[in-house]
Amino acid sequence: MMEKDAKIYVAGHRGMVGSAIIRRLEEDGWRNIITRTHAELNLCRQDEVERFFENEKPDYVFLAAAKVGGIVANSGALADFMYENMTLEMNVIHEAWKNGCKKLMFLGSSCIYPRMAPQPMPESCLLTSSLEETNEAYALAKISGLKYCEYLNRQYGTDYISVMPTNLYGPNDNYHPEHSHVLPALIRRFHEAKETGAEEVTCWGTGTPLREFMYVDDLADACVFLMNNYSGNETVNLGTGEELTIRELAETVARVIGYTGEIRWDASKPDGTPRKLLDVSKLEGLGWKYKTKLEDGIRLAYEDFLNNPMRAER
Repeated sequence: MMEKDAKIYVAGHRGMVGSAIIRRLEEDGWRNIITRTHAELNLCRQDEVERFFENEKPDYVFLAAAKVGGIVANSGALADFMYENMTLEMNVIHEAWKNGCKKLMFLGSSCIYPRMAPQPMPESCLLTSSLEETNEAYALAKISGLKYCEYLNRQYGTDYISVMPTNLYGPNDNYHPEHSHVLPALIRRFHEAKETGAEEVTCWGTGTPLREFMYVDDLADACVFLMNNYSGNETVNLGTGEELTIRELAETVARVIGYTGEIRWDASKPDGTPRKLLDVSKLEGLGWKYKTKLEDGIRLAYEDFLNNPMRAER
């Protein structure tokens, strides 16, 4: 268990995941939380990360910082996604080890699993076959991070754990028209269509891929739960264990927003991985299960979108 007076560093605190983890920690009574903006600490600069850890000596670290994006962003900047993610995570994990951090949680992504992995995807299918090409660079960086945590545990006896979240959404999401993930992109698309009175909205792909979505505050709750209750070299999947098609997702978002026009599909655009459902039996076996139903979560996310106009411009 993390002591209530422990010094906790949340890397990536301005992002959707990091900010949710801080909300959860504060709700449960942790107050000694350290954060740094990118301007204050560039995690890709090894010398800056060294000085930060030497000065602050955090007891616990949640590594939620990452360069993220959807299919368009990933496929258009493969080298950037690999370099930035691999560099920042190696810097943070290495300095945590050097400075005696009691426990670290590394947050990865379900894209680490093979493109044609068995469904639902168990933790054991990692590195058993080829990755999805559209986000291979990001996946390779995340796999390197979780493996580095495992190797530190095996070589030095550290207590570093890795969790692999499914697709996330919620407060502080990125709604950029080109660099966002599918759910926030749909929220923006249908909101703008409703505002302009557009008769139809065109979405990428065929609408047939199956996806799983988790409300980010549920994710944060799971992260704090595991930081207090799990140790081990094998990663832990974080998800709902439930899925729907992208077409069903678009229809749900349109319904929540109140858009009543036609939804068209551009099959010339890529679908990405055909199915991505996490096997969450390990997580549930540890005693945790998600709470927020998808339509309720989308309603909360849309409220966040409406109340944070600057986010829509990112």
